[in-house]
Amino acid sequence: MVDVGEKEITKRMAIARSFISLPSEILEGLDNKKDLQTKKGPVFHTAALAGIMAVKKTSDLIPLCHPLPVTKCDVKLTPHEDGIEIICTVSCTGKTGVEMEALTGASIAALTVYDMCKSFGHDMEIRETKLLTKTGGKSDYNAG
Repeated sequence: MVDVGEKEITKRMAIARSFISLPSEILEGLDNKKDLQTKKGPVFHTAALAGIMAVKKTSDLIPLCHPLPVTKCDVKLTPHEDGIEIICTVSCTGKTGVEMEALTGASIAALTVYDMCKSFGHDMEIRETKLLTKTGGKSDYNAG
């Protein structure tokens, strides 16, 4: 692991995005509802919780990641005509950033959507998982 002992403690925030494309027959199940029901339960609610849990376990999943005291995590799922956009926002006050936590949260939320919708078929694709914004620490980043 990288030695962060000499770094300053600052407020850090990262936002990551993932997108899962879904067939129209799955998306039609949304209609005017706020969530998609499957045999396994409510997709959006379950995927958001899975994303939050993943954020908290990032250092257990990625070998050289520092465990961080996350102070805020929000996972939002938004339906689009061809799939679902997942935005994961993570904050902490610490000596290293939360980019990996945000990326992990968005990724696991997308995998959870896949798992919960696979009974409809496997014509789904997780794509465009990327860091959108990072603030705090030595440098900021904005994908634009």
